[in-house]
Amino acid sequence: MKTLSYFEKRDLNNMQRIGGYLSDMPEYCYDFFTGIELNTSSLTRLNYAMDLSIFYDYLSCYLFHKKKEEISLKDLDSLEAKHIESYLSYLSYYTVGDKVYRNTENGKARKLASVRSFFKYLFNHDLVSKNVVSKVPTPKLHTKGIIRLENDEVERMLDAVNAPTTFTERQKNYNKNTRIRDNAIVTLFLGTGIRVSELVGLNVEDFDFSQNAFTVTRKGGNQTVLYYPNEVKYAVGEWLEVRKTLPIDKEEKALFLSLQNRRICTRAVEKIVKKFAYESAPLKKISPHKLRSTFGTNLYHETNDIYIVADVLGHKDVNTTKKHYAAISDDLRKNVAKKVKIGYDE
Repeated sequence: MKTLSYFEKRDLNNMQRIGGYLSDMPEYCYDFFTGIELNTSSLTRLNYAMDLSIFYDYLSCYLFHKKKEEISLKDLDSLEAKHIESYLSYLSYYTVGDKVYRNTENGKARKLASVRSFFKYLFNHDLVSKNVVSKVPTPKLHTKGIIRLENDEVERMLDAVNAPTTFTERQKNYNKNTRIRDNAIVTLFLGTGIRVSELVGLNVEDFDFSQNAFTVTRKGGNQTVLYYPNEVKYAVGEWLEVRKTLPIDKEEKALFLSLQNRRICTRAVEKIVKKFAYESAPLKKISPHKLRSTFGTNLYHETNDIYIVADVLGHKDVNTTKKHYAAISDDLRKNVAKKVKIGYDE
C-alpha cells in the first residue's frame, strides 16, 4: 500500500475537518463544496467551511431561530443587505462555546468573501433568486507597513541561533541538541523565501546539492524548482550529516524532524523563528512569513524586477508581490531625491 505524502495527509485531514463543519449544516452546502473542489485547495475549502459555519451560527441564533441544518434556501432568499451588514457587525465580537472571538476589518473581509462566494454559487445554479451579498461592500482595509528584518537584524538572528544570549540554562541545553537543525531552518527561510507549510513538507530527496536546487510543493499542489545560495547549501548539508546519526524510521522522508524524530510541525517551526527573532529584533513580531517578506524585499533590491520576485515567491498575482515593493518605497524615494538637480552644475 502506497504511503501518503505529507501534503496528501494534510489534504485528507483538511477534508475530514470540512466534513465535521458540514455535519450540522444544510445539504445544499455540500453541493457548494463539491462544486468548488476542482478549482480550490483543501485549505481554501476548509477556510470556507469555518467561515460558513460562523455565518450559519449567526443565522440560527439571531435571524431564523432554528437549527443550522433546518435553514432552507427559501430562508436565504429572504435575506436583505441589512442582514449581511448586521452579520459583519456581529463579527466584531462573537462567542463560540465559552470563547470570545474578535475580528478586525481583515477578518471581516475574509469572512464576507467566503459568504459572497457561497451566494454566487447558489445564484449561478438557480438555487436562490438574488445574490444579496453582492450588494454589501467589502470593509475598508487599512494598509499596514511590511514588517521585515534589516540586514543587521538578520545577522543577529543567525548569531542567536548559534549562541543565544538571553536563554535560560535549560533553554541553552535544549538549543545544543537543535542548533544545527534550527540554523538550517532559519537560513533556508532567509535564503529562499519559502512558506512555512512548504518548508515543513520538504523531504530529503527534494534537494540536489550539485545544482543548489530543490523542489518545493506550492499552494495548490504545484511543484517548482527553486535555487539557493551557498549559505543554505552549507546549513542544510550540516543538518543532513546530523540527521544521518539519528534513530529515524526508514519510512520517514522528512527533511526537518522534531526531537521525536518525526516530521516537524508548522507550529514548532513558528516557535523556533519567534524565539530567535526576539533576540535580534525584540520590538518586531517576526514569524516565518516575515522572514519571507525579508527575502522578497532583499530580492527586489538586487533585481529591481517585481515579476522575478513574484515568480520566486510563488505569487499568482503580481499585485500581491507589490506589498514587498511598498516596503522599500522610502528607499527608492531617497535615491531619486539624490539624483534630482536644481539648476546647472558649474
